[in-house]
Amino acid sequence: MRALLQRVTEARVEVGGAVVGEIGPGLLILVCAMQGDDDAMAERLAAKVAKLRMFRDAEGKTNLSLTDTGGAALVVSQFTLAANTRRGNRPGFSRPAPPDEGERLYHHFAAALQAASIRVATGRFGAEMQVHLVNDGPMTIWLDTAE
Repeated sequence: MRALLQRVTEARVEVGGAVVGEIGPGLLILVCAMQGDDDAMAERLAAKVAKLRMFRDAEGKTNLSLTDTGGAALVVSQFTLAANTRRGNRPGFSRPAPPDEGERLYHHFAAALQAASIRVATGRFGAEMQVHLVNDGPMTIWLDTAE
């Protein structure tokens, strides 16, 4: 699985002009299930996200995790994280998991974050979404379970 984490002071996702997910301080997580991914990968990724130290401590050092701060996570499906741009100028999308499996793993990842006592809001899988965020720092980290 792949995830792009952005530390935010606030974020929300809208579908058709209606807010479907919203958080205050925490992480906006764009996530993509790849072909061959499984539940264990989703759980490992969630555990890594929960403990990744992306937040400042009292001395201003990036020393605290989402779990430490009590921050929330806005999880948004983003199959385009699987884009293959090696050839030509048009991205190829043959590597994401099939839609049914991608959706199942997306929800499994969100549930694993909730099981880690993190408040989770989500977008809507497969929908045209507008994502609004205030990136804090900015601090953006890329994770890939294959690496």
